[in-house]
Amino acid sequence: MEKMLSVVLPAYNEEQMIQKTADTLHDILTKEHIPYELVFVNDGSKDQTWNKILEKKKVDPHIRGVCFSRNFGKEAAISAGLSQAQGDCVAVMDCDLQHPPETLVTMYELWEKGFEVVEGIKSSRGEESLVHKMFAKTFYKLISKATGIDMSRASDFKLLDRKVVDEYLKLPERNVFFRALSSWIGFSTAYVEFDVQEREAGHSKWSFRSLTKYAINNITSFSAAPMQIVTFCGFIFFVFALILTGQSLYMYFSGDAVKGFTTIILLLLLIGSILMFSLGVIGYYISKIYEEVKMRPRYIISDITKSKQ
Repeated sequence: MEKMLSVVLPAYNEEQMIQKTADTLHDILTKEHIPYELVFVNDGSKDQTWNKILEKKKVDPHIRGVCFSRNFGKEAAISAGLSQAQGDCVAVMDCDLQHPPETLVTMYELWEKGFEVVEGIKSSRGEESLVHKMFAKTFYKLISKATGIDMSRASDFKLLDRKVVDEYLKLPERNVFFRALSSWIGFSTAYVEFDVQEREAGHSKWSFRSLTKYAINNITSFSAAPMQIVTFCGFIFFVFALILTGQSLYMYFSGDAVKGFTTIILLLLLIGSILMFSLGVIGYYISKIYEEVKMRPRYIISDITKSKQ
């Protein structure tokens, strides 16, 4: 008997893609005789995304829907989808079909061979602006160094065995980074390359501001590297201060007056900037601790549908 595949699809303002995505996945998975369910997670959309899910659910028993009370973000949507998925293995992919659905078949076949995590890695990033590509490259370089995991081509497009999903859901932290944590958990892993596809409808929900916020949040939630940078800056300035002190004492005892009012002002401004930056980083980590100790849920579900299977 074939084992069921659950596909988790976070959706935010994707009213134009619900039917297209459901029909495309139905055609591919049915053709390959793979039992499946589609778990659409409406992340507080402002359009008709939830109504489109409900409409599709009426004619397709493979559809399941989860609706948030408001927008909680993609990471929360992924967690909700994983918790609701009932399959023996669970795949996560974008609702806009930028993750090629045909790759799910390859992932499922690798899972059947015994791999417990099948990672989708990008062979290309598709059509993106130069600024976006530079930003993404810098982010993944930082997170790779911070975590010790190569994430240069990582994505949320992956398939997890049921026991991997269960382990992921046991993680107690409120701020999660699925792309990194699914690798951190371990288990036997296989990799599948894919090309990022162009959107068929709608537009990207990621602005430069939201991407920056996403990057900062995930780096700080998964790594203490920024705190180490503060320590490193402090050490560098301590060494610099020792050198400057030695120079000043030498000039004093040699009879030369210490000159350079402008230099002193610039040093004060630079050191003040470093101090303020350091306090900002420390304050951000304290705010993360504050969020964790409040123990608020990652998301709140306002409505949910059940599968007929």
